[in-house]
Amino acid sequence: MFNQATMPRQAIEPRAGKPSGWIKQVDVFLGYLIEIPVALLVVAEVVILFSGICARYVFNTPLIWSDELASLLFLWLAMLGAAVAFRRGEHMRMTAFVNRASASTQAFLHVFAISVSLFFVLLVLGPSYEAVAEQAVITTPAMGLSMAWRTAALPTGLTFMTIFAVLRLVELSNWRLVGKTLALMVVIGLALYAMTPLFEELGNYNLLIFFVALVALGVFTGVPIAFSFGIAAYAYLSLTTFMPVTVLVGRMDEGMSHLILLAVPLFVFLGLLIDMTGMAHRMVSFLANLLGHVRGGLSYVLIGAMYLVSGISGAKAADMAAIAPVLFPEMKERGTDEGELIALLSATGAQTETVPPSLVLITIGSVTSVSITSLFIGGLLPSAVLGVMLCLVVWWRNRTVDLKGVTRQSPGEVVKSLVVALPALALPFVIRAAVVEGVATATEVSTIGIVYSCIIGVCVYRQFDVKRLYPILIDTAVLSGAILLIIGTATGMAWALTQSGFSADLAEFMGSLPGGALTFMCVSIVTFIVLGSVLEGIPAVVLLGPLLFPIAEELGINDVHYAMVAILAMGIGLFAPPFGVGYYAACAIGRVAPDKGIKPIVGYLCSIFIGLLLVAAIPWLSTGFLDK
Repeated sequence: MFNQATMPRQAIEPRAGKPSGWIKQVDVFLGYLIEIPVALLVVAEVVILFSGICARYVFNTPLIWSDELASLLFLWLAMLGAAVAFRRGEHMRMTAFVNRASASTQAFLHVFAISVSLFFVLLVLGPSYEAVAEQAVITTPAMGLSMAWRTAALPTGLTFMTIFAVLRLVELSNWRLVGKTLALMVVIGLALYAMTPLFEELGNYNLLIFFVALVALGVFTGVPIAFSFGIAAYAYLSLTTFMPVTVLVGRMDEGMSHLILLAVPLFVFLGLLIDMTGMAHRMVSFLANLLGHVRGGLSYVLIGAMYLVSGISGAKAADMAAIAPVLFPEMKERGTDEGELIALLSATGAQTETVPPSLVLITIGSVTSVSITSLFIGGLLPSAVLGVMLCLVVWWRNRTVDLKGVTRQSPGEVVKSLVVALPALALPFVIRAAVVEGVATATEVSTIGIVYSCIIGVCVYRQFDVKRLYPILIDTAVLSGAILLIIGTATGMAWALTQSGFSADLAEFMGSLPGGALTFMCVSIVTFIVLGSVLEGIPAVVLLGPLLFPIAEELGINDVHYAMVAILAMGIGLFAPPFGVGYYAACAIGRVAPDKGIKPIVGYLCSIFIGLLLVAAIPWLSTGFLDK
């Protein structure tokens, strides 16, 4: 789940003499108007959930309203965060093809992406207000509040997105380009509307038109994934069915507000917090002192550090951003090729997709009803298997490296760095123990990590920059809003697919494949690798999880085992060039040109693919430590 670089600014810079000053002032004012509340919402969620833990576990007096209030505020956090992400241009999108186009084509596609997003927002804005009116008569059970207070988050967030989209188009000051783009969209819309009689006769072939062709058109032209999904679902419902489009708004609400997904922003915040408090630096420093003197030692450190940090943050962007700045300078100084660095960083990103508290694990649990705790336990060993496969490649590539200039740290220095790192190294175990022992749920446990990190940062490492706290809160809301909006629109798509009867057809097809479970597993691996490179993990899981997991269960495949295989396969696709967007995010974080890592990453991807086959062939690797 990564946002690629936006198009070059010079291609869209407003022409001189145009009224861009007032636009900037309005944009800044609205930015503060929305960013301050969303930062406070992140803090409020942490306080509410941690208070619930203390009241229940410490004082044995549960707060019956805590989950209800957290859920109410969560939808506001998701929608306002998505609006801030829209303002910053940080919604997830694939730009592999856009970046290869000419400057003029990039400018057109940039306007096209904004226009498609604007059209979708305007189309669902009215139904979202209708949903508020419908929910106004319903009250919450514990607090007695009207549900309109909660549902109002949808039209509010959509309204802000509308304003920001209009500001971006006005800011371009290229009315000819904007006019051509809007005219093209009107033509496409009218053409689809004129084909309505044909759609009525095509049946489920419409799914190929709307959920394959139309989505692909949006994704490959750089339209943010959430809006590509949303416009396709809206077009399908309005042009091929008699269902009211308010259904789409309801499914978006349902998909974005599932309480278990509240772990997404909280773990993102935790990942950024451990970087700010210096905990990540201490962990990596200890590992570097321990293994830095052996051939490929820092590469082993990179693999181990990504495994440890992934067990804390749950967000790949946060993982890589915490590790690369610490290790890359030293590795480059020792002569490691920067292409090799970025290749290994990307491969470890794919390797650690199942390390709890992975956002994909949380998502797959929420949409398939698989136990989050079981997924957390089952994800540790499969990732370790892939880590061993990466270590074998590192050993082979570094077996002849000259280590004459490398100084081995004394045992005293290693022990000293271990003592310093112990409070940071303890965090993954604190989080896991809290879940396993029942102290906190998978949603709440991140707040324990947040409080723990704050205490360690202030009292132990004396590294807690209050000035960085506000930007971290905003970054948390932005990334979370972008992720949750994808989940919301993808939930609408998944519901439409289910209602169309596609799931039954897919189940019949997959069940009829020769070879039973073996063939189904092989086809699933290929499918998730392909979709992982195009759609990224979370939207692919939301779309296919509810469809494929029941089939796997019918064929006798354990749901946790199947989840591990699916997630690892998507991870390979996500970080595999030339289409895997995670690879380009790793290049951006490591500040390395993408072309330099394509050749060295092949060996790493092959090794973790072999590891994936081992995980698929040996269910015990995923289920061996689960309670029977």
